[in-house]
Amino acid sequence: MSQGSKSKLTIEEIFKAFADPTVAERFPPILTLERASELFGVPEGTIRDWKSRGHLDAFTSKKGKHVRFFRDRFVLWFFTD
Repeated sequence: MSQGSKSKLTIEEIFKAFADPTVAERFPPILTLERASELFGVPEGTIRDWKSRGHLDAFTSKKGKHVRFFRDRFVLWFFTD
C-alpha cells in the first residue's frame, strides 16, 4: 500500500473492536454525546459542529434536547473518506 492511501474499514472489523464485553459496555451500540466524544477522542464541541453542519444526520437521532449516535455507523463514517 502506498503512503497516504487508506484501506476501507469493514463491518467485521467494527464488530471485533466492540466484541470485548468491557468495551461494549463502555461504548454501547447507541452513544450519548459524551461517549461519542470519548470514543473518537475529539471534544464534544467538534461533534456538535459536525452535527450542525449535517455531517452526522445519517446516524443520529434526536429526542428533545438529547442526541444519540448509532455507534457502528459513526465509526464507519469516521474511518472512511
